[in-house]
Amino acid sequence: MNKKLKCVAIADTHGMYRDIKIPDGDVLIHAGDITRQGRLHELYDFNDWLGEQPHQHKIVIAGNHDWCFESHPNGSRSAITNAIYLQDESVVINGVKFYETPWQPWFLDWAFNLQRGEEIQEKWDLISNDVAVLITHGPAFGILDKVAIANVGCENLLSKIEEIKPKVHVCGHIHEGYGEVIIGGIKFINASINTEHYKPINDPILFTLD
Repeated sequence: MNKKLKCVAIADTHGMYRDIKIPDGDVLIHAGDITRQGRLHELYDFNDWLGEQPHQHKIVIAGNHDWCFESHPNGSRSAITNAIYLQDESVVINGVKFYETPWQPWFLDWAFNLQRGEEIQEKWDLISNDVAVLITHGPAFGILDKVAIANVGCENLLSKIEEIKPKVHVCGHIHEGYGEVIIGGIKFINASINTEHYKPINDPILFTLD
């Protein structure tokens, strides 16, 4: 029988990860926007910080600020030696399948932007039905995605989540959406550490998997 996995979720640290108190756990998840300016050299400090964390497993994705993963994909992947970097890929930890993908609907021509509809749907179609923890940078539409009075998450992603029904969906991107909610038996987490004013005061979010 597999032991319970204690997972720690963070996102949108924007270079301020050293300002965060990270709880102990088995799996540390970073759901994108690692850097401030998206430069390759920023990843080396992030990787050093990852190496200081005690979690047995660490998995990360890029976000819309993390340009280096688009412009220098090989160098960026090589810089992350203290975690598993996943881009439209999965990893199985203690029998639990985690899938990570950095894409989000187009906004101001940032990194990993795709047009809503068919273009972004091609990425969601890569997600298999046996994923237990889905990690995307952007949120699903209508769930922890509100900016002012508008919901800005992805409609296609919401449909995919409703189809495959993962146990947990972790995202970031929309700082104002920080928090967690259970809808239809799925735990949705927006783990943005920074507030909308770029203050790294939100706590990491913990969850446990059987």
